Amino acid sequence: MEVLLGVRNESTRKWLYRRDALRRLALRIGVGEGLSERTEISVLFCDDARMAELNGDYRNEKKPTDVLSFEQGLPAASGRPTVLGDIVISLETVEYNCGGDRALMREEVALLFCHGLLHLLGYDHATKREREEMTDRQARYLGVSQEAAWGSRSIAPAPGRDAESKAPRSNPRNNRGGGRARLGR
Repeated sequence: MEVLLGVRNESTRKWLYRRDALRRLALRIGVGEGLSERTEISVLFCDDARMAELNGDYRNEKKPTDVLSFEQGLPAASGRPTVLGDIVISLETVEYNCGGDRALMREEVALLFCHGLLHLLGYDHATKREREEMTDRQARYLGVSQEAAWGSRSIAPAPGRDAESKAPRSNPRNNRGGGRARLGR
């Protein structure tokens, strides 16, 4: 398996990810999920204004969220890779959710990338069973505990944040307010 990873950072926050680390994580997930073909994924890092715009356009929620995934599911053709889709991560939301702790922010970016990629591969978390399965996979691929793979947050999100993130929670690391937003389907 080969992963072609396109990354664009439109955020004012910098140095919170390493392209090679994201590519290795994508490869680990792809192999673990049984993918064997060349696969293309794109990632956009942005701030809350852009995320709120996308969330409004595709989920009818005019608030920022941490991650969105846009499935493409275009099969490989004539030597071209399979295009899984696009992952969008708000680094402003990551910064807020992690209290500005850069080490936590880097971990959160990896978690959100993993979460978004699992959405592109067809996983969801609408039911308790689906959430448990997604949490198990995130923990396995990231090499972290179940709690770290989908803990709960103790800080209330800023006004106007995605509805899922409004409940007080106990770990400043996991919002999971995003989800799938399908393009062209």
